Amino acid sequence: MNIRNFSEMDICSNKCVGMLVWKDKHLLLIERKKFPFGFAPPAGHVDDGEDFKKAAIRELWEEVGLKAKSIRLIIEGRKENKCRRENGNWHYWKIYKVVADGVLKGNEEETKKSGFLNKEEVEKLMQKTEKYFNGEISEEEWEKLPGLETAWYEWFKELRLWQ
Repeated sequence: MNIRNFSEMDICSNKCVGMLVWKDKHLLLIERKKFPFGFAPPAGHVDDGEDFKKAAIRELWEEVGLKAKSIRLIIEGRKENKCRRENGNWHYWKIYKVVADGVLKGNEEETKKSGFLNKEEVEKLMQKTEKYFNGEISEEEWEKLPGLETAWYEWFKELRLWQ
């Protein structure tokens, strides 16, 4: 699979996909190296001429080196969340539950680290994001040691993943 290149000044498609990959009640998260900072499941933009499902399969491969064995849409909707692309102030998301195989390998250009986190680890990241929302954590601190990426905080609340 080819990994696409884009300029950080590309115009945003305002369409994104996210993939929830589970392993023994642990959720795959990456720590983003670039804005928007934070921990998040593998995710990314839908490119022109690409459908959401194909974008999900491509992004999973690009970000963590995993191949989707099965993919099922679990939720979709619009979120007001910024990205680094021009006009990227909101996105229409499709979130998929994915069964994947392969060896986990984070994309060195986009991720600081990746791994499967348990419920307690994710809850700590969500608490940190709440502090960020409340102004208790500066932008500088957030960039160095973030919590859950803000859009994903909203999705996780909506999805009630462990309830």
